[in-house]
Amino acid sequence: MIVWQGFTAHGTPDPTQPKTSPTVAFLDIGVLVFREGLECILVLAAITASMTGSKEAHRRPVALGAGIAFIATLITWFVAVGFVGQLTESVPALDLQAATGLLAVIVLLVIMNWFFHKIYWGGWIRAHNRRRRALLANGAAAEISRVRLQWGLILLGFTSLYREGFEVVLFLQSYNLRLGGGVVLKGALLGIVLSGMVAVLTFVLQQRLPYRKMLITTGILLGVVLLVMVGEQAQEMQLAHWISTTPIHWLAGLIPRWMGMWFAVFPTYETIIAQLIAAVLVIGSYYAARHFGGGAAPAESSVEAGVPPALRGNAADTAATTAVDAKVAIRERLETVP
Repeated sequence: MIVWQGFTAHGTPDPTQPKTSPTVAFLDIGVLVFREGLECILVLAAITASMTGSKEAHRRPVALGAGIAFIATLITWFVAVGFVGQLTESVPALDLQAATGLLAVIVLLVIMNWFFHKIYWGGWIRAHNRRRRALLANGAAAEISRVRLQWGLILLGFTSLYREGFEVVLFLQSYNLRLGGGVVLKGALLGIVLSGMVAVLTFVLQQRLPYRKMLITTGILLGVVLLVMVGEQAQEMQLAHWISTTPIHWLAGLIPRWMGMWFAVFPTYETIIAQLIAAVLVIGSYYAARHFGGGAAPAESSVEAGVPPALRGNAADTAATTAVDAKVAIRERLETVP
């Protein structure tokens, strides 16, 4: 990354300039968009895993819903940018930058929490599978019309993608405010291209990819991004006088100034403590998920939570099958290449 910065700067980059390097921001944005794209692909893959043979036609409305969600994400982006732009007229620049940066850190903490917690795979994907099974069961039993079935599948595809897109929109507001739309667009395109390649291999060429390794790799990269963002955010809050600034004099001589540029490591108690807290939250959530996330909720309640009232009478009968289908679909998509 340092070599790349030197190349893009046409010489030795100035590591003490008081703003995030566009190259680093470009990579950060690309990694985050790619990570969210992977999550979306895995959710859609788990939903459509059983849509084969005569049910293969049901994949089209799911894909249509995902496409509509992508357009809705773009609309959400322009609405958010316009809203933040209006705030710049009445809110001091330092305060607004600190606020959007804090929002980005919170979103990234949520993303990392979803990554390490089994709740994501055990809850979010299983909930979508419950909705898919309920729709198909109703359609097979002629309880709902074909049009309502199509709209239900479209909504299923929509929610699978829009949740990830909304998180990305919130996260990127800080970068857009500080560096402009050009850097954000380039980083987003990088993530979209990488996600598109994985989507083509998954859905078109039916290739089994090392999804687990890809998620772990992007998760580690996002962990580094999180620590850098927390350090930057803490410094921005100090500049905006939201928090105090307490220098660590004995550490100031040990930390080069360029560490603040590339890794957001500053010799103050507030920034160091904030980064330590972020690291503890992420690592702690991983071990908490391993220790407390092993238990499953009762089959009846887990199924009934996502089944319409008309189907809840049969929820207990289909509970075991629903859980097995969800786990098999997830396992198939996360299985590495032999």
